[in-house]
Amino acid sequence: MFRRILIANRGEIACRIVRTCRRLGIAPIGVHSSADRDALHTASMDSSIGVGGASAADSYLRIDAILDAARRAGADAIHPGYGFLAENPAFAEAVEAAGLVFIGPTPDTLRRFGHKGEAKAEARAAGVPVLGGGEEASADADVVAARARALPLPVLLKPAAGGGGKGMHVVRHAGELQAAIGTAMREASSAFGDAALIVEPYVERGRHVEVQIAGDGRGEVIHLYERECTLQRRHQKLIEEAPAAPLPAGLRERLLDDALRLARRLDYRGVGTVEFLVAGDRHWFLEVNPRLQVEHPVTEEVTGIDIVELMLRVACGERLPVRQADVRVSGHAVEARLCAEDAEHDFLPATGSIEQIAFPSGGVRVETGVRAGSVVTPHYDSLLAKLVVHAPSRDEAIDRAQAALAATRVLGVTTNADFLRRLLARPEVRDAGFHTRSIDEWLARPERATQAVPLDIVAAAGLWWMLDERARALDCGAWSGADVTGWQLQAGDDALSAVPAVLLRDGASVHEVYLGIPGPDGFTTVLVGAQRLRLALRAQADGGWQCEHGVELQTLALARRGTSLFVQGGGASHQLEVVPYLARATAGSAGSGELRAPMMGTILATHAEVGRPVRAGDVVVTMESMKMELKICAEHDGVLASLSVSPGQTVERGLVVAVVGAETDPGVPGPRTEREPGAQTS
Repeated sequence: MFRRILIANRGEIACRIVRTCRRLGIAPIGVHSSADRDALHTASMDSSIGVGGASAADSYLRIDAILDAARRAGADAIHPGYGFLAENPAFAEAVEAAGLVFIGPTPDTLRRFGHKGEAKAEARAAGVPVLGGGEEASADADVVAARARALPLPVLLKPAAGGGGKGMHVVRHAGELQAAIGTAMREASSAFGDAALIVEPYVERGRHVEVQIAGDGRGEVIHLYERECTLQRRHQKLIEEAPAAPLPAGLRERLLDDALRLARRLDYRGVGTVEFLVAGDRHWFLEVNPRLQVEHPVTEEVTGIDIVELMLRVACGERLPVRQADVRVSGHAVEARLCAEDAEHDFLPATGSIEQIAFPSGGVRVETGVRAGSVVTPHYDSLLAKLVVHAPSRDEAIDRAQAALAATRVLGVTTNADFLRRLLARPEVRDAGFHTRSIDEWLARPERATQAVPLDIVAAAGLWWMLDERARALDCGAWSGADVTGWQLQAGDDALSAVPAVLLRDGASVHEVYLGIPGPDGFTTVLVGAQRLRLALRAQADGGWQCEHGVELQTLALARRGTSLFVQGGGASHQLEVVPYLARATAGSAGSGELRAPMMGTILATHAEVGRPVRAGDVVVTMESMKMELKICAEHDGVLASLSVSPGQTVERGLVVAVVGAETDPGVPGPRTEREPGAQTS
């Protein structure tokens, strides 16, 4: 077995690999970018070596820096994890040329399977059903467009290199084609360093089922059964399970046989996943991911096999330690991907520091790369953790996954935990009546509306904020300093303060929170809107708070950062903003024309000129964050009064990037009488 290995990755997967290394007595050595100096994965290693700047291109994608780190560390081998360089044949070749072992498939296999077009050709040659469309990839937008026009719509644009759903775009209308190609190519280049795309027909209501394979490179190939990965949003997997939800008779066996047939064709070495699209009792090959998958824990849970250990043993020259006849499935496992994103606002990625984080114990497997104090940056994907549960039946596993999500506490960044919990509660999920576009269709329904923060939560948050403000005050005598505490002696006959103690913004609404004087029983009168409550907040040993209201007790988690107030309770998470008093007059106003960055990120392009007309919906600025393009659009017709950013610039959340003034605004340069075609692009 290896003496020490370099783990050329970050986050939860680096921490996961460390765990198996330590069990096997292997010293794990890490790498980190400048943004990850204090990351959990960095601290988990025996030692970690800096490999460059914050962006992936300047660090985790630098082959020279990774190899230099391995030499300095005296590593025997390199484990690439997933993403970044995991499917890069040039990297695997460079590792071997340096006299090290690449823990993964051979460079030839990576070249033939890691490239989506070539993998499709291999599947066809092996007799595995494939979708139509071309197998050749191209980074020429005109070539890709011509191939797309040769197929009936809708079509799928898919990056030839890499996986994970990044850069994939469905084109349903001819007018969307050019913009979609440009976006897909930029995302593919950013995520994988290769802009080439392939085009294939898009099956509207299919399921995504994949088979885990392992081989020793000496002719022995096995499967570890299949996984269900159908619950996706925009091709990004959210919930995975093993084994798959019920399949038509005989289909599981055909999927397993086809996966093995394809693996044997290349005398597969290491672990990998063969992905299929399923519709009814038919199936088609999608791709091979010749690496460790994000969702591998669900297979480990039902088979009892450590897939990372399989990789290590095969890489150091051993035979597979398990035969096909020995692989058994027991029970059912579900994995939920906890991501830093705002489900209530079109799943925008969220950034910031994690003020509090706590995961459930008792039968819940947690794979994470973050902790309290970790900073979620826009440089990498949004995955924070994976919650994995195992149970005797599928229904019980879903129940346990819901409970695990409800018991998870993350304050400081917005997560999709509430959304995932509601998703698992849907009857279509229970009955396996879903397809790969189900989530997108559910989200498009008009009944999905942003929910306001309940007033009792606003009241508790306002009370906690003022308690915290008072505790921070250096000189806070009894009922003095109403500007700090919100309380003041002899404020009138009413027990409430004469003025609001704090203003809290919830979206477009601003709540005035009035506080009374705390009673000897620990209760305080709180008025929010027309709702008057008597509340008591009591600190708990685990850092949470117990809120008592009448006969009701509720557990809350609260934290603050600057003027942001984070609250979690009742199975939901909320973020409120403290509004300065002087800003009250404009706190809820709309139509200012200010276009703000929705989150921290990098400006990719600007699409309008100062002094020129813009229309509502025109894209003014395009930015990138967490490998996703975000378009900042004009909210009303007008003239671009100012543009304060340029391509390549890094911006903070909330920065005003442009201002759209009224066409008659005297402070705005006079608009030209005609708009030049192409002034705005999408």
